[in-house]
Amino acid sequence: MESECRGVWVRGRGVAAHYAFGPLEDDVIIKHRLLTRMTTTRGQPPLKKLQKTFTSLFVEPDKNEDNYGDCDKLAKTFLQELSTFKIPLLKSKAVVDANLREKHNFDELREEINRHIKDIATLDAENTASSRMLELRKKQFALLLHVVDELQNTIEEEQKSLIEEKEHKHGM
Repeated sequence: MESECRGVWVRGRGVAAHYAFGPLEDDVIIKHRLLTRMTTTRGQPPLKKLQKTFTSLFVEPDKNEDNYGDCDKLAKTFLQELSTFKIPLLKSKAVVDANLREKHNFDELREEINRHIKDIATLDAENTASSRMLELRKKQFALLLHVVDELQNTIEEEQKSLIEEKEHKHGM
């Protein structure tokens, strides 16, 4: 007898899966990674890199009053990092928008399928009612034919009986 476990099946036996995080924690982690764009495996995550560039730009004027060149260079670097960070966000937004449109289409399809299911259920009920009515009519016609047959037999017997009585009266 096989035991059922939530997890992986190995040679007919269930083996419990060991996850580092539960489903709720997975959602939080995925949302955090999407928000911070921490999906890269090399270098710093883009948001941290942008934050460091901004911090450098913010503290640079306090270091020296004559470092306009450094401030200008850091401002250009910050704007470049900002635009670099913006591109994946725009891509993500496009993906989210496409997914929302697709979800809307699937919702409409589900509603249409549900309507067709109601129609099929109605047709099935009508079919069942029609089948029952047809069976009832068959039984009624069979009964009618039986009654007609009995009446015919009764009429034939009465005619024979009348003929015999006439013959019996004339013969006497």
